[in-house]
Order: sequence, then C-alpha cells, then structure tokens
Amino acid sequence: MLIKKLLICFFAFLSINSVIFAENNDADETAKVLNIIDFAHSYNLDPHTSVYNSEAEILTGLFEGLYSYDPVSLEPVPALAKEYKISRNKLRWTFTIRENALFSDGSPITAKAIRDSWIAMLANPNASFSSLLDCVTGVEAFRKGKYSNEKDIEEKAKNVGIIAKNDRTLVLTLTKPAAHLRSLLCHHAFSAKAKKDGVFSGAFVIESYDGKKLVLKKNDKYWDSKNVALDSIIVNQSENPDENTYFYNMGKTDWVTGNITVNKLINQRNINISAEFGTQFLFFKNRENSIWNNPEFRIALLTAVPWNQLRGKSIVPASTLIYPISQYPEVEGFSDTDVDEAIELMKQARINANIPLDKELQLLFAIDDSDYMKEQYEILSKAWEALGVKVIPQKTTTNDYLSNIAFWNADLFAYTWIGDFADPVAFLELFRTNSLLNEAKWSNQEFDKILDDAAFVNDKNERYKLFAKAEQILLDDGVILPVSHPVSMHVIDTARVGGWTTNALDLHPLKYLYLKKAQVKVPNLVYKN
Repeated sequence: MLIKKLLICFFAFLSINSVIFAENNDADETAKVLNIIDFAHSYNLDPHTSVYNSEAEILTGLFEGLYSYDPVSLEPVPALAKEYKISRNKLRWTFTIRENALFSDGSPITAKAIRDSWIAMLANPNASFSSLLDCVTGVEAFRKGKYSNEKDIEEKAKNVGIIAKNDRTLVLTLTKPAAHLRSLLCHHAFSAKAKKDGVFSGAFVIESYDGKKLVLKKNDKYWDSKNVALDSIIVNQSENPDENTYFYNMGKTDWVTGNITVNKLINQRNINISAEFGTQFLFFKNRENSIWNNPEFRIALLTAVPWNQLRGKSIVPASTLIYPISQYPEVEGFSDTDVDEAIELMKQARINANIPLDKELQLLFAIDDSDYMKEQYEILSKAWEALGVKVIPQKTTTNDYLSNIAFWNADLFAYTWIGDFADPVAFLELFRTNSLLNEAKWSNQEFDKILDDAAFVNDKNERYKLFAKAEQILLDDGVILPVSHPVSMHVIDTARVGGWTTNALDLHPLKYLYLKKAQVKVPNLVYKN
C-alpha cells in the first residue's frame, strides 16, 4: 500500500539522536571567499611606509619577510628563511632562504632581492620603521644620508652590514647583539618587496582596489600556497555601524573590525574583545624655545592632572607606557592628583626659569575633531588653569591627525601605539634619540645608554629590568601622559572562520584563515544520500 510504503520511508529517516544536516557540500567546497568590513580610510599598502594597524593586517597577506607571526602565540615562525644560525659573539646572523621562494610574477626571491628591499627601505626618508635596524652595521649612517639616484644608493650601501653571499644566503653583521631580532623581522617593513609595483611576496595579491573595496586573490606562486585555504578575500570599507551590523546579521560578511551597533547584533557571542599590547597617551613635543621642553614645567602640569577623570572612559586605564606583561618589573606611573603641590612646583619652575609668577603661559594642544579629544582638551584646560596656563586647541581632522604631527608646531599631542612585536623595546624605541619613530623629539643620554646596554643581555629578566629602568626615566621626565591600553573589538564567528584568534598585537595573519563547513543541527533527522 502507498501509505505503508511512505511510512516506512519516513521512519527510515528518523533517529533517536540528533545528527548534523550538511547544507550543501558542493557549495561548502567552493565557498573560499572571506568577506571583511573595515573602517574607512585610504590604505597605504607599501610595506616600507605603512603605519596603520589595519594596513598591517592586510600586509601580512601581501608581503612576507624572513619570519612571520604565529597567529596564536605571536612568536616568530620561519617564512622566507627556512633556517638561521648566530655566531658565538652574537654579532653575525646567517639566514638560509627557501629554494622555492618566488614573487607573484614568478621571479625568484633571493637573498639579494631581500637585501635590495631593505636597502630601498633604509634609503626612504618616509620609512618610519627603518631605524629599528640600527643594530645592523652601517644602517644608522646610511639611512641618514641623502641620495640623488639608485647608483648613489648602491654605492653607499656597500658599507651596510646586509650581505647577500649567494642566492640563498643572507648575512647580517651587527654593531651589538639583538635578542629581539627574529621578532623584529616579522614586521611588514622588513618584507621582501620587489622593485616592480604590483608584485607581491605573500600568500595573496591585489586583484583590484578602488579606494573603498579591496579584493585580494590567492598567490599561486607563493612558496606555501598549498596550505593557504582561501581563494580570495574581499575587504569593504564602511563607517556606517548600522549597515555593518545588517550585513553581518544577514551573513553577507564574515568579519567586522569594529564599527558595529552592538544592540542590533543578533548573535552577540560573536563579539571578540581583548586588551592590546598598546597604549594611548599624550606626549610633549620638544620644539625650539618652548618652556615645555623643561621637565620642571611638565611635572608641575602632570601633578595637577585629574587622572581618574582623564581616564574615565578607558576600559583598561594606563598609568605607564608599557602594557603590563609577564616578568616585567613594576614601574611607578601616574595616578595621584595634588593641585596644591602642582601650584608649588609651577611656582618654583617659574622662579628657576626667571618667568614672572603672574605671567600667563600658553600651551598649544593638537587635537582632532572627535568628541573624545575635545573632552580631553576640556579636562586639561580646566585643570591647568589653576597653574596660570592657558591651553589653546589646534584642530585638524581625525584622518589627517597622525600625518600632521611631524611638522605640526604644537606642544602636546595624542598618540596610540600598538607594539609591532612582542617586546618592550617596541615601545621604548619611540623615544630613543635617533629613532625615526621619535615624534616627541625627546633625547636623554642615560635612556639611550640603557637601551644600548640591554642589547647585550640575553637573559629576559635582566633585559626587562633594564627596560623598566629606562621607562622610569621617561616617566620621571614628564614626557608622556598615559591614558589607556586600547581594546580591540572584532565581530567574527570563530566557529565559522578558522585560523583566527585574539592576540595582544591584534594581528591575524591572513594566510592562516579558512572557512569551516557550514553545519546546521536538525533534531531527530537523519540525512541519507
């Protein structure tokens, strides 16, 4: 009977246990496109000059150097260098380059190609991270030089301790040991960049970019392409949190890097929040004939700061520069407010500098057009009024703020710095005298000497003690006002996107990402092919 046959077929699909019903196996096998929504800004995808963290994310896919970051631990893992060795005196590092390393146009990535990429970076005055290689013989003198053409660059580069012995052997000679060198070489600035534009050394290439939408395509010439799961990555830029939330709720994007309306998000378990190895702070810029170059005046100001109010909106308040990490000694930061003491300190500073006690002092505060910075200005302006100081705001747009600091003639600036590698020197380098990252133009010989001494120490605890001593000098000189440690927020379903994990640098190397098969649990139903 027809009814009986139908019942038999029906019961054949039943089970007392819930099992998984795969949506469409064929679709899952081809669904290798990852969609990302990032905040809107113009990307600089030159690894030598890029500074934004969101750009660093993309550059992990486009370019690769001797080492790359482990996606979980952030420890350096071999990339273009398959092995290395260090001389007994720690001043000679020899790297062996992979035989199958190719650029995306099929040309070989040789030791000379890497050496040429680094030399080009060092000769570029806009390459902010180049001074991190000052531990290499001749680098500091070379990057400070002026060059008229490529021939001039190549001639003077002969004195730099970056030597391609043959196609597969790259040798670095150092002026001092550098225990952090492998971690440093994970940074995108030290990637292999070809001389020709549009050629890449990483797992992906740029298929198209119109200023709002970036499409990355798998690089089939990449040495480890067989382990790259994604065929392409699409990055759309948007500042509309409601729209971003809608696209995520509808499954039209896999990952939103912030800018989302939380209360409209259907699955709030997909919000990933973590503290970053970074610090948001204000800093004084040393400029000609400014009284704020004098630490006595700076300390007076810092003593009057209402720290609790200044850090009122901080999720993770910061009283020091370096984010607390394991085994790093405690450093005395800023947390106490004492207006009476501040007034006395300012009075003594004026007497020592022969400045009348009733003279109004002006401080130029560089701010952007965000409400947050306007609030910081209001807090400090009110606090320092009791010291006879008038804070004058100088404004620019948020997008233009960082690029203007270098030539902006103001006294106080805001900055957020995320460590480029997991070591305290990534922060302290911001204030070393000859560092290109030293926007404050602050200089202290004792501070510099401690960093030099630390380079000769291999024991982590001893290095950290020296770094803490250097940080204390910086803080005691009143150069910075620590405010908070930034917190990253990403909306991503890690049950759907594999290879992604929260970490202190907020970097998620693109080569490790993959999409898991979509699965839906249907109770009491057995699906049978």
